[in-house]
Amino acid sequence: MSQGLPGSVLQVAAPGNQPQPQPQSPEDDDRKVRRREKNRVAAQRSRKKQTQKADKLHEEYECLEQENTMLRREIGKLTEELKHLTEALKEHEKMCPLLLCPLNFVPVPPRPDPVAGCLPR
Repeated sequence: MSQGLPGSVLQVAAPGNQPQPQPQSPEDDDRKVRRREKNRVAAQRSRKKQTQKADKLHEEYECLEQENTMLRREIGKLTEELKHLTEALKEHEKMCPLLLCPLNFVPVPPRPDPVAGCLPR
């Protein structure tokens, strides 16, 4: 049983939930209203900034996706061109008179480096 005056109600506040004292003057009320308004405006500004940042990232993402798609197409075209040129080279090698001539396989002595001859030893 609680000890106290008969008919009295005992109120226990949780730690950190202490009741706030009531404003003591109209100036305190005005200050509180101004502070809340300032906080509301700052929160709106912050949310707007976050939204703009997310929009910018989304636009950048879209541009990168388009660039990636274009580069993949270019890779495909270049791969096809490589296949075509490789086939053309193979066909050419079969009948190329320069490749069939045995004199073309004579080793050529290496040429001296013209710059190395000018350097001091």
